[in-house]
Amino acid sequence: MNLAYSVTQNELLDVLLNVAPTRPVFIWGAPGIGKSALVEKFSMEVGLPCVSLLGSQLAPEDIIGIPQIRGETSEFLPPKMIARKEPYVLFLDELNACSQEVQKAFYSLIHERRVGEYHLPAGSIVIGAGNRSQDGAIVKTMSSALINRMFHVQMKADPSQWLAWAYENHLHPWVTDYISQRPDHLFSEPPKNEEPYSTPRSWHMLSDALTEYGAGESELSENTLRVLAFGCISAKHAGMFLAFTKQLGNKHLLADIIKGDAKWPSRPEDRDVLYFAAQSFRARLLHDLPENKQNMNRDAQYLAHRAKALIKELSQINYEIAQMVVSADESEVLPDWFMVEIVRDLPRLASIKGS
Repeated sequence: MNLAYSVTQNELLDVLLNVAPTRPVFIWGAPGIGKSALVEKFSMEVGLPCVSLLGSQLAPEDIIGIPQIRGETSEFLPPKMIARKEPYVLFLDELNACSQEVQKAFYSLIHERRVGEYHLPAGSIVIGAGNRSQDGAIVKTMSSALINRMFHVQMKADPSQWLAWAYENHLHPWVTDYISQRPDHLFSEPPKNEEPYSTPRSWHMLSDALTEYGAGESELSENTLRVLAFGCISAKHAGMFLAFTKQLGNKHLLADIIKGDAKWPSRPEDRDVLYFAAQSFRARLLHDLPENKQNMNRDAQYLAHRAKALIKELSQINYEIAQMVVSADESEVLPDWFMVEIVRDLPRLASIKGS
């Protein structure tokens, strides 16, 4: 399932607080985007313990229990983890990864909050979560009956909200500084082949690895840092992260370049730093330049004015990297009015792929 509208972490928490107490909610989202952590935060907000069941590892008897003879009849005894006396949040993670038989066992639990003769304590909350078919994870088709028993919402990663959480939880400063400059690198769609890719979880993992190695005051070797980055996040982002760490002595390089206090790195050995700075420059233009030129504020006017000169300077150092700054890709295109000015002032540079 891929819903037409997605919500951020904070918006999803608000949905859970208002909807989940009365209706079971199913959270859709890519692996590593923070679904489980969000449910744990919700359970803390409502003051209830959270019990998690992993759908991909369940058998039907793990839900409905096992039969026991009582006199002349038998009854199913639900598992101890489910059969509690006090209300709680039951989190059915990877619900759409379990077999059809296990899904059937969830019907009464989700719809009636009941397992056989056992009823969840009043005030208990049921939340499900799962990945989408396009995520390349283990996913099975959910029956229409099960889908129709839940309220559905799709979660997306929001860099500003994730950074607020990262600062609060003291993630490694290299990671938070990088994502603050390249928020578009927080999440990348899962690749079709088997390789690491960038998610909030994988950046957290890289932060933990850097912290364990004591990265900061004592520098890591380039090979070690390469192993850590390429082992956690996408290859493209790992290469950019390595370039970022090389210019940590000048954290404000791009800002200084835009202000005119610094120049583009031009030495051959700094080519990766140049590429990172140019990529960050493109991201800045995409974020700060409005679609309509009439909507520009003073800061955007200054940036647009400086951008043309900086792109020209960049083309004199490396023509291909300069083309990369103004080129169009599948989802991100610079405003038309800005491209018209680029074509007018730098016609040769504007003769790029996809134009």
